[in-house]
Amino acid sequence: MGEIVFVGLGSNLGDRAHHLAEARTRLATQAGPLEASSAVYQTEPWGLADQPAFYNQVVQLATGLPPRELLAALLAIEQQMGRHRQQRWGPRLIDLDILLYANQQVALPELTVPHPQLANRRFVLVPLAQIAAEVTVPGTGQTVAQLLANCPDTLRVWPVDFA
Repeated sequence: MGEIVFVGLGSNLGDRAHHLAEARTRLATQAGPLEASSAVYQTEPWGLADQPAFYNQVVQLATGLPPRELLAALLAIEQQMGRHRQQRWGPRLIDLDILLYANQQVALPELTVPHPQLANRRFVLVPLAQIAAEVTVPGTGQTVAQLLANCPDTLRVWPVDFA
């Protein structure tokens, strides 16, 4: 058992579904067991429109790692999978973000939790609401479902049909 954490996964390069699956496997072995996974959603790019659509997903895991060590594990997984950070909001093979860490607020130079853009991004809120709609987001007094209902983002988010 450990702290309940929600991590956002995203990919818009190469075999996006494979990259998300590999990230889930690596998260389970390097950060803590997965307790829930949302569906995979295809999403319009946020922040930089001229790039391929993303596949996004949110997973819930139980971790024994404190926030800073969890961030280091996520960055290591990204690097192991071949991510090269070149452009802010640009295309990426894999992106892993700590969205919520238990009921904690974290303010470190390298990490802010809840994720500072959480309330403004439908591509994160839609999958997060699928597995944690009633979770109250620390510092907001609102549930994930309430944040989604009030989200100013109008970009499309739709489930991927793998059939």
